[in-house]
Amino acid sequence: MSAHGGTKAIIYAFSANFGIGVTKTVAAVMTGSGSMIAEAIHSYADCINQLLLFLGLKQASRPATARNPLGYGKAIYFWSFIVAILLFSMGGMFSLYEGIHKLLDPHEMKSPLIALGVLGVSIMLETLSLRGAMKEIEPDRKGKSYFQWFKESRQSQLIVIFAEDLAALLGLIFAFFAVLASYLTGNPMYDSIGTIAIGTLLILVAIFVGVEVKSLLIGESASKEEEKEIQKYVNSDAAVIKVLNLITVEHGPTMIVAIKVHMKPSTSKKMIDNINRIERELKKLNPRIRQTFFEPDFEK
Repeated sequence: MSAHGGTKAIIYAFSANFGIGVTKTVAAVMTGSGSMIAEAIHSYADCINQLLLFLGLKQASRPATARNPLGYGKAIYFWSFIVAILLFSMGGMFSLYEGIHKLLDPHEMKSPLIALGVLGVSIMLETLSLRGAMKEIEPDRKGKSYFQWFKESRQSQLIVIFAEDLAALLGLIFAFFAVLASYLTGNPMYDSIGTIAIGTLLILVAIFVGVEVKSLLIGESASKEEEKEIQKYVNSDAAVIKVLNLITVEHGPTMIVAIKVHMKPSTSKKMIDNINRIERELKKLNPRIRQTFFEPDFEK
């Protein structure tokens, strides 16, 4: 995936969240609903998160420098981790606080039908945003279940956008039924419970995303499919006897490859020419390969 992979998903999410956030704010002021306030804060927090992901993608595409010889690819992991923190604090903790506060000091909801209408429209818009994110995910998912993809994907920006959109949609559904229950029963307690449920959901999603992105920050290998493709290609080269060891490291939208190979006997110049050729061909095979470290050796 290119350095700008996931940009369309971010645009879908930002556009939906900004429009939904403004609408929710108006509805929250008119109704006094805790669930609506929590959802409005959640939407604005998501907008900030998407701007941070844009920043991460832009920084990740910067060329290598003498100080950062491997480039800035991991910048997207850093900003994705910051997004998880903001989702936890601005989204989850605020919603939890607001729900508990409303539960201890309940107030009758004003104009609940307005809140229900806004939430219904928001659910439709958020569904479209999630569909856009899922469309962007498809090339990276490669037939895997969404859960398996989430656990194995190295595209942190797509992980964050998918998790945010899914959490936003579920949060809207929670809020809709909480407001509906308060409207039908006349008991504002259900609205407070809905707000607490939204906060709990956001905290759990933030923790889940944070754990996945933390692993990328520490350093993960490329996917098994990519490693097998690299190993198979090098092993098939006429100048190679056997691949002895292969190490790959994800570096944002790019990867770094270190490979130890038992080469066929030849002159030093011929071996160097073969190594340079294989490195060039590997980068053509997989354009994500940014740096290769090739070491000829003997099988022990």
